[in-house]
Amino acid sequence: MKGNVIVGQSGGPTAAINSSLAGVYRTAIDRGAKKVYGMIHGIQGLLQERYLDLSQYITNDLDTELLKRTPAAFLGSCRYKLPEIHEDMEVYKKIFAILDKLEIEAFIYIGGNDSMDTIKKLSDYAIITGHPARFIGCPKTIDNDLALTDHTPGYGSAAKYIGTSVKEIIRDGYCLEYENGVVTIVEIMGRNAGWLTGAAALAKGEDCDGPDMIYLPEIPFDLEKFTQRVKKLLQKKSSVVIAVSEGIRLKDGRYVCELGDSIDFVDAFGHKQLSGTAGYLSSFIAGETGSKTRAIELSTLQRSASHLASRVDILEAYQVGGAAVKAADEGDSGKMVVLVRHSDDPYQSGTEVKDVHKIANDEKLVPREWVTKDGTYVTDEFINYVRPLIQGDVSPVMVDGIPRHLYRPLNL
Repeated sequence: MKGNVIVGQSGGPTAAINSSLAGVYRTAIDRGAKKVYGMIHGIQGLLQERYLDLSQYITNDLDTELLKRTPAAFLGSCRYKLPEIHEDMEVYKKIFAILDKLEIEAFIYIGGNDSMDTIKKLSDYAIITGHPARFIGCPKTIDNDLALTDHTPGYGSAAKYIGTSVKEIIRDGYCLEYENGVVTIVEIMGRNAGWLTGAAALAKGEDCDGPDMIYLPEIPFDLEKFTQRVKKLLQKKSSVVIAVSEGIRLKDGRYVCELGDSIDFVDAFGHKQLSGTAGYLSSFIAGETGSKTRAIELSTLQRSASHLASRVDILEAYQVGGAAVKAADEGDSGKMVVLVRHSDDPYQSGTEVKDVHKIANDEKLVPREWVTKDGTYVTDEFINYVRPLIQGDVSPVMVDGIPRHLYRPLNL
């Protein structure tokens, strides 16, 4: 590698996203890159010429290990949608002028579906203009909904946190008895894909019955049938715990959260902000049953809980970061690194690169056969798919009883 590398992070962060950043940095340096720049707040920050030299922050092996264990996006993230090339050529001219100024040979972008859209457009512009820079996507999303990859870095750690938290919530429900029972509804992230919500089933084991029901957004939600099932469960047990995706919808396409007083906010990519599903359902069930109800939103906790990260996830995140640099160095562009599962027992995986045009703006949903016929739980096939991804622990570096993270000033 003769030139410089620039790397950015985009979309929602994960507990493993900085491990990919560490993999990019270390591999680029090992392959001879002169400098590795980090975009501050992704492509949006790059357009404002906001970037830093990562060597100022990663000065030794301890810094690398701290970075791998640091949650959220160390460089800062964004949700910025590049215009189509024919709509605004000036944006691309500005970006490529900055890349030329920094003598960039490889552009690595760590993110999910929308981030791969950025890689697709930039690599297309490079082809149109004959620019030599190479553009590679590095997968990241707790949603696990990227096409062509077995799974995505970030998902394993989020699944581990969800399974653990749901198990602890179930245990908590055993403590007190209420005259009409208690119903706890746990809201888990997932707009269109139920990979995260399905992970609630990991709570089930010899010492725990697991959640009573699991509802994924792939299956239309029937409020009347839901209420009937809850009433039947309350006849058998005093504590009911249900996991629901924030994105569950009725047959007519309305999100359940829209039945309540949710805020109607749409981001740059046209995605509605979803919140309040558990709150609405818990209030509705309280009125229908007279039971005590609780609504719990795991919210950002499921993507920021680095203290409960999966070792497999952290190692694979580092691996795909390195593979992205390797792909660019060997001449690939307009590609994304994917994870390929070779076996479950023992678990083994490797990396390949795939055309980003076949990945960007697509979503991988939970297969219908991995959900029970009545749509209220996931099957053993789902659990067998997820379980290898949550294995192992990554011990935080503790200082004064609290995890230490790699730090940079936020006002750069």
